Amino acid sequence: MNLQEAYKNKAAAELELVQARLVEFRAKAKDYTAEAHLSYAKQLDEFEHGIGTAKAKLKELGDAGEDAWEKLKDGVESALRSSSAALKDLADKVKK
Repeated sequence: MNLQEAYKNKAAAELELVQARLVEFRAKAKDYTAEAHLSYAKQLDEFEHGIGTAKAKLKELGDAGEDAWEKLKDGVESALRSSSAALKDLADKVKK
């Protein structure tokens, strides 16, 4: 396995974990009051959009040639950081 494949696999695994948390948060949202549910649902939708962005960047990375993947890696890392930050923010709000 080359470095590009190893990185892609690592990023895909991180993305799967984030997606699993999204499913968990959506299930918890069902227990909230209507007002809280609406606010929470909006945040979940934004979080899901971030996951979609990360998936698209990861696909670009997978389709990239050896010379272009280093440049695309920064975009994937940025999207994953953004998703992770949104996940942490969401998790903090759920705890309150």
